[in-house]
Amino acid sequence: MPRWAWWIGGIGMVFLYIWAFYYFFVGPTGFRWRALYGDANYPDGYEIHGIDISHYQGKIDWDELRGAQIDGCPLRFVIIKSTEGSSRLDDKFEDNFYQAREHGFVRGAYHFWSNKSSARAQAYHFLNKVPLEDGDLPPVLDVEHKPNGRSTEDFQRDILTWLHIVEDKYHVKPIIYTYYKFKELYLSAPVFDDYPYWIAHYYVDEVKYKGEWKFWQHTDAGRLPGIKGYVDFNIYNGSYYDLKQLTIGSDRIDEDDES
Repeated sequence: MPRWAWWIGGIGMVFLYIWAFYYFFVGPTGFRWRALYGDANYPDGYEIHGIDISHYQGKIDWDELRGAQIDGCPLRFVIIKSTEGSSRLDDKFEDNFYQAREHGFVRGAYHFWSNKSSARAQAYHFLNKVPLEDGDLPPVLDVEHKPNGRSTEDFQRDILTWLHIVEDKYHVKPIIYTYYKFKELYLSAPVFDDYPYWIAHYYVDEVKYKGEWKFWQHTDAGRLPGIKGYVDFNIYNGSYYDLKQLTIGSDRIDEDDES
């Protein structure tokens, strides 16, 4: 190939890398990057704050965490990593799950989707390991990757299989956690609009996703007493009463109150 062709190809690759870096880490619709954007900001207009945790947070001082505040508001909910794939259980799940309720938080549990296991195996693994109770948030499916070589339609059927199995157990719509771009690309079919959404979109003033959503994970750089290192901050799109109404068994509690 002539020298000029190599130069054009090299320049093109440089521009491609710059564009990809901006698109995924800097631009207003990407995850964003802590090194560029610094510490956590607090979105205006929201009062119901929470966190999500896993073994990455290590040992938590729950007595300290109970009195923590985010932007002057009390910490209301904690969503805990439970299972991954068809066999893994988070090392800290059982203790975190117990402590969250003992210390007065509205708690939830999420399953991290794996493309290496069947949807049915993953759903039953979650149900076998996660004892959700009345007052807990609906089960959460964390899905962030589509398998290569599988069509979007087949992938969506897999996700719906997990959702239907778990919904049949708890009689509530599971929450879907994903990030803004993934929702637009792979979960935009109307059937998914029936589910509550938890959208990850960091370092922006507002969620760019235009559909309905319940939770917004707005930073991965939060700091709180009782937790060493960073923790994800989330807000709930509604009042504390609305949050409680979302929990498992809230319909039965309302019926008992009326009677």
